[in-house]
Amino acid sequence: MTGELSRAVEAAQAGDEEAFRFLYRSLQPGLLRYLTALVGADAEDVASETWLQVARDLPNFTGGEFRAWAVTIARNRAMDHLRRQRRRPALSVPVQELSELAGDADTAERAGETIGTEAALAMIASLPPREAEAVLLRAVVGLDAETAGRVLGRRAGAVRTAAHRGLRRLAVLLDQRAEITAMPAVPGDGVPPRPRTDPYPSAPHSEPVDG
Repeated sequence: MTGELSRAVEAAQAGDEEAFRFLYRSLQPGLLRYLTALVGADAEDVASETWLQVARDLPNFTGGEFRAWAVTIARNRAMDHLRRQRRRPALSVPVQELSELAGDADTAERAGETIGTEAALAMIASLPPREAEAVLLRAVVGLDAETAGRVLGRRAGAVRTAAHRGLRRLAVLLDQRAEITAMPAVPGDGVPPRPRTDPYPSAPHSEPVDG
C-alpha cells in the first residue's frame, strides 16, 4: 500500500484527479474515525477542512509518509476547531461491541481492523488522552510507531507503550462489559412482583342470614 500511495501522490501532484480520489478513498475512513474521537459530531466538517488543505498544499509536499502528513494536518485542524469551540475533545459514538484486543504480543499490531470500528471509538474515549491518541493513530489510522511518534512529537517507544497500555485497558473494559451482559437478572430487582393467582380459590364468604 505504501508504494501504491507514493505513486498516487506523484500522479496527484501532476494533476491526476483519479489519483487524488484514490488518496481520499484510502485515507478518509481511518481519518474520519480519528477525527470523530477528537471532535465528535464535527468530524465531517474537520475532515473537509483537512482535505481542502491537503489539496492546496499537495504540490509542495516533498515526500516522506503521506499518510502521516495528512494526519498531522487533520490533527492541527481538529485542535484549531476545539480552540474555536472552547471545549475538550468529545465522543458521541454509541458503544455496541468490541472484539478481543489484548494479548502477550504487540497488541497494536494485532488490533488492526477490530479497533477501527465505530463501536470501538466509544471505548477509546474513556482512555487517558495519551493512550487514546496512540491507539487511534496506530490501530485506526494504521501508522507505525515511528510515524505516529512524529505526528505526536513523541518517541516511537513511548507511542508503542501508550498504545499497548490503551489496548490492555480496552480489553479489561470489554471483559467487564461481557460479565455485566452475561449476569442473570435478579428476581425482584427493579421488577414489580407479578400478582399471585391461586389455582384453588376459596368459596365466596357468605354473611349469615337472620331468621
